[in-house]
Amino acid sequence: MTDMMNQDEFYKALEAARTPVHSGGHPFSTAWANGQLSKEQIGKWSIQHFYYIDLIPQQFGHYIGRLDNTHARVHMLENLMGEESPDNPEKRHPDLMVKFGKALGLNEDDFYHAENLGHILPSTRAMRSWIWELVAFRHLAESAAGIMVALEGQLPTLYPAYVEAMRPMGLTDDDMEFFHVHIEGDAEHADVGLEITHHYATTPELQQKALAAVRASTEMRWRMLDGIYDTVVGSQQAAE
Repeated sequence: MTDMMNQDEFYKALEAARTPVHSGGHPFSTAWANGQLSKEQIGKWSIQHFYYIDLIPQQFGHYIGRLDNTHARVHMLENLMGEESPDNPEKRHPDLMVKFGKALGLNEDDFYHAENLGHILPSTRAMRSWIWELVAFRHLAESAAGIMVALEGQLPTLYPAYVEAMRPMGLTDDDMEFFHVHIEGDAEHADVGLEITHHYATTPELQQKALAAVRASTEMRWRMLDGIYDTVVGSQQAAE
């Protein structure tokens, strides 16, 4: 049986678990960071990403309802409020993605009607379904690890390269506000995720489940990017 890790060992193990398939190493992310994607290609990514994140507020709300620790609930409520931005409704994170898409030449229907138009990829559906599984059915330690440590924890190191690659395209910081708020906020969210995961992972078995959730989430996001890359980049290369 695996021994119980202390807090420092567990934190390091959780962070290490998201490294092997970190989205920053995916060919789609590499092409983006190297300025090899067009506005049209990035726009197609934005539609998929909007579908993935559009229900995050409801998903977080479901998770908050399961938490029996006040400290964890408060932290998650702050995270939820950041997503919804009640004082500035136009700053809701899904709406910031729509604003970004408009800067790329898309319109609201491209986002809000994407599913009805048949534009959502199976791998994107799977990603959103995985988040529902984490918040509704998995152990609380797995939920925090799989969402906050694995997914939110990647963004502060992933998005800066995207932003710099898009500046030469003429996109402004206001256009790219979605990325900036995640660069600024998700490092803290990942730290909170570590705390919540540690609080609920009270046995060696639960620690291993949390680590497995980190690996699964990073793999799910990688597969989502696979689907986008094959559709957005691969199909164009084949046509050429």
